[in-house]
Amino acid sequence: MNNRPKQIFREHGGQLKMSEAIKNGISRYMLYKLRDKGVIELISRGVYRLKELPPISNPDLVTVSLRFPNSVICLVSALAFHNITTQIPHSVSVAVHRSSRLPSLEYPPIQSHRISNDAFNAGVENHWIDEVPVKIYNMEKTLADCFKFRNKVGMDIVLEALKLYKARRNFNLNKLIKYAKICRVKNVMLPYLETII
Repeated sequence: MNNRPKQIFREHGGQLKMSEAIKNGISRYMLYKLRDKGVIELISRGVYRLKELPPISNPDLVTVSLRFPNSVICLVSALAFHNITTQIPHSVSVAVHRSSRLPSLEYPPIQSHRISNDAFNAGVENHWIDEVPVKIYNMEKTLADCFKFRNKVGMDIVLEALKLYKARRNFNLNKLIKYAKICRVKNVMLPYLETII
């Protein structure tokens, strides 16, 4: 087997969707052959990765971001990414634009939330995890979202996250209030912010 398919994978950060592989000249047959020989592995339906790469540090976020590049990691998944929760997410929480179709995936499990235009586009950060671009809301936007979805997230988790955020040196009240306004939860958040300041 020639090394060209392996080289194509390397040129694309070591992983490709099947459609990208085909566009780059790797046939389905060749993909399956590479998989069967242990050169690549299937990490999600239609997404292949070179086996020689180090293990994925956050496979659930990477998988979801590869499959649904227009979604944004939010709520408890974003809290966990930013290390402002003691919770271990049992599913990946993603935000999608209000007009988008809700993503679904067998594994990892996903919780999808439709969000309106201004709130959806606010506070998005691009992080690279294992050579994959992953969109995640910043800490302040995540906290505002958690207040908005407090009935789904649980108020105990929201308050714990707020306390852990407050303990950081980069606590930014103005940013918190900015995102609280965008998410229309300023009146809900203010009493809690006043007690921790």
